[in-house]
Amino acid sequence: MTDLKERNANKTNGNPAPDGVAPKSSESESISLKRQVGLMSGIALIVGTMIGSGIFISPKGVLRQTESVGMSLIIWLACGILAMLGALSYAELGTLIPKSGAEYPYLFEAFGPILAYLYAWISVVILKPASVAAIALAFGEYAAAPFYGNCGAPDIVVKLLAAGAILIITWVNCYSVKWATSVQNVFTAAKLACIGIIIMIGFVRLGQGHTEYLTRSFEGSSSKGLSYAVAFYQGLWAYDGWNNLNYVTEEIKNPYRNLPLSIIIGLPLTTVCYLLVNIAYFTVMSPAELLASNAVAVTFGDWVIEGLSWVISISVWCSVIGSMNGTIFTSGRLTFVAAREGHMVEILSMVHVKHFTPFPAVAFTSLLALFMIIPSNFDQLVNYFSFTAWLFYGLVMLALIALRFSKRDAKRPIKIPIVIPIIVLLASVYLVIAPIIDEPALEYLYATMFILAGLLFYVPFVHFKYSLPGMTQFTIFSQCIMQVAPTDHMPLG
Repeated sequence: MTDLKERNANKTNGNPAPDGVAPKSSESESISLKRQVGLMSGIALIVGTMIGSGIFISPKGVLRQTESVGMSLIIWLACGILAMLGALSYAELGTLIPKSGAEYPYLFEAFGPILAYLYAWISVVILKPASVAAIALAFGEYAAAPFYGNCGAPDIVVKLLAAGAILIITWVNCYSVKWATSVQNVFTAAKLACIGIIIMIGFVRLGQGHTEYLTRSFEGSSSKGLSYAVAFYQGLWAYDGWNNLNYVTEEIKNPYRNLPLSIIIGLPLTTVCYLLVNIAYFTVMSPAELLASNAVAVTFGDWVIEGLSWVISISVWCSVIGSMNGTIFTSGRLTFVAAREGHMVEILSMVHVKHFTPFPAVAFTSLLALFMIIPSNFDQLVNYFSFTAWLFYGLVMLALIALRFSKRDAKRPIKIPIVIPIIVLLASVYLVIAPIIDEPALEYLYATMFILAGLLFYVPFVHFKYSLPGMTQFTIFSQCIMQVAPTDHMPLG
């Protein structure tokens, strides 16, 4: 793998580009990602990625663990508060280190390249593509369901629809950042409109006195402490995506204003939506009926207004597409930034010369996602790797605390109370340990070993800068085919 830091040094010294990189033409000297993400697009990226299909289809994992309506609502609120605290911590980091890639540049600046590389390794190879694949498969199931009724759609149909969705969304993201953000804005508006309908119905039902499942909402609450840990863990997955805007910091217009403002608006909006939608469900269904339903919002629509279930079904499709678009948009940026620092093959660090999108990085992430929809059940693998997400969230909180000392005099447009990252750090430690204690399995050890296996690639290809035979020709050939070029970039560290 070519070291990008050397490439940048060569450009600075006026030397020709190193082997493996086609030289830039004079008109491509300013090739870079453009700032095209405004405040509304930033809010849509956060809200649209966080709110997927779960709140419409099956928001019952928290209820099953808490065993009462009241405690489930408290868990939803607590998860929203923790996500907000984490997002505020990321807002400080994003304005202190205004680089795309979220966790990657923060870990790099605080702890050096090895930890940042291991995060990029597990995220680029497993977590991000698997997330895209899971969302795409969910879309395939919902899109095929109306045509197959209770029989269930064949796997091949679901997978073809999933693959088609990935290819279309990938093309949009590769072609234009404005198109991608416009898609995000439209589908976020559509899902919020559906949520608004559900909430309005809930208020009407409350006004009519349908409060029987809410008046004694804490009766039967679980007395098992570990159950609340699992409920908290499941609730936080519904809030996953609160850090997504930090993946595109370099593309945000006026990031010192719009990054924190998008977080301050987007996170409370999502939390309020989750709470009010759950309350609305309980004005129509009992806890037992909600747990028995495979599609809670659709059942809600059927019971309230005939034909409303179709509106909700369409909204679920919009919700899933919006979530997939946001995930592909941000995942490609992580791959791009890691490659830009020499931690991935160099072609992934390049930008399209006309559309100014990280075309190779986005296409690579989506290609891995396409492979991951082939097996029938890779979700168990993802579950065992998912605990690493909060492991790295905790490390980022530790990075924020460390940077308060190592960069004491650095300009901080936003400076949060130090107690906030400490709270999130303690919560992340708890959330990493809780699932392992609840269901100890060797798979967690395997997942940890896979993360550390990234060092087998880091040592020869990054540390010693070994390049495989033929990589020069491959890079130049790929540049010509994809019409991409290196970007002007000041390396981290």
